[in-house]
Amino acid sequence: MSKPAVIVIDMLNDFVTGSLANPRASNIIAPIQGLVAAARTAKIPVIFSNDAHLPNIDHELDLWGDHAMAGTTGAEFIPELSPQAGDHILPKRRYSAFFETGLHSLLRDLQIDTLIICGMLTNICIQHTAADAYMWGFKVVIPTDGVEALDADTQQTALDYMQAMYAAKIDESCADLSKDWQ
Repeated sequence: MSKPAVIVIDMLNDFVTGSLANPRASNIIAPIQGLVAAARTAKIPVIFSNDAHLPNIDHELDLWGDHAMAGTTGAEFIPELSPQAGDHILPKRRYSAFFETGLHSLLRDLQIDTLIICGMLTNICIQHTAADAYMWGFKVVIPTDGVEALDADTQQTALDYMQAMYAAKIDESCADLSKDWQ
């Protein structure tokens, strides 16, 4: 990776402990914490992109019900993965962290060519973000211990799909990636 950035997606209260909590979310908190800490130390950009939905407007709410509503506790970052000074925060209203968030412009300004994407859910927001990253010409890295779906089969299917369709590198852990930065 010549110029990476870490993108942390949807590690927010509603998805970890709230209305749409993923019981498998706790598996990825510590690995992502380590990855983010190492990235900050190595001066690698860390970007947080979490749902921040608008009531009665966002059509995703028709599928999932009210969740991660902008300005609520449910849409806040979990305390273990709170942004720090120097991190970038780009709220999103759709599955992809690219869709109308300014992410592509930020990455271009930072001269990033590789995205390390972590968070939830592997088969939804991670996969849609990986698709857009690939379409924009970025290299995609998905640390297997830094993403989670609702079940093991869905997790593996999504990882296999991203590897096959987006040439995503998925065979490293968060710790393995951060060793490269020391």
